[in-house]
Amino acid sequence: MTTLFAISDLHLNHPANRSIAEALRPDSPDDWLIVAGDVSHNRGHLVDFLALMRARFDKVLWAPGNHDLWSRGDPTLCGVARYEHLVEACRRIDVLTPEDPYPLWPDPAGDIVVAPLFVLYDYSLRPDHESKRDTMSRAYAERVVCTDEHFLNPAPYPDRESWCAARLRITQARLDAIPAGARTVLIAHWPLHPGPLRRLRHPVFSLWCGTRATADWHTRYRCVVSVYGHLHIPLTEAYDGVRHEEVSLGYPRERAARTRPFQYGLRKVLVRPVGLEPTTERL
Repeated sequence: MTTLFAISDLHLNHPANRSIAEALRPDSPDDWLIVAGDVSHNRGHLVDFLALMRARFDKVLWAPGNHDLWSRGDPTLCGVARYEHLVEACRRIDVLTPEDPYPLWPDPAGDIVVAPLFVLYDYSLRPDHESKRDTMSRAYAERVVCTDEHFLNPAPYPDRESWCAARLRITQARLDAIPAGARTVLIAHWPLHPGPLRRLRHPVFSLWCGTRATADWHTRYRCVVSVYGHLHIPLTEAYDGVRHEEVSLGYPRERAARTRPFQYGLRKVLVRPVGLEPTTERL
């Protein structure tokens, strides 16, 4: 049996998280690993972790999170330049990114396209009757403003909305090119569907949690499972009959505060039966 595992939001600046991350191992040499963003705002820590995982797993796929893209302490490499730098660093260690051909996961019902995505957010996930300005004002009043407002530089785009719009065009074109009828695993740091946002302790934080533009992608692109992080609310839910997995590790203080039992670490996303050979094909 071969497993497609997933995890996100490792935040390796926390020593307790580093200990968990360094202990992650596959069940078999053929297992794959999805890393759905927010590994670290430190480039070196991010690449070193992915390299360690690639030494253990047969295939590793990374989708960037907002913390990965922060230019905190590194103002000379920000925005698109930082993202492209990380993509090239991943390619050097044989880790797949949203810019690479999508690998195929073998399945008895037909290979499944495993697609890491980078679409960002555009502040559109707010009440219909409210402007961005009004919702942002409420966020400041409630003191729940995302730190991205200080550290996530969208250069050379004028703002994050423009960067998000560009990423949506690029990503949707690639997904539209997937053969008709092919099923997918969609991987993004931010949830593609707005449903999980109802669980936010501070609903106004939804401003930084994705975009309305992806709300139907799980059905449009024949998704088997959608994998995401960012919310630090690890759970499994279904929307329109499609499984959605929030796979974050999150901060140590969050884990300590939770009362319900939960197995933190790698989440099993798909399992491949014994005897089904892996494929090296990509789309």
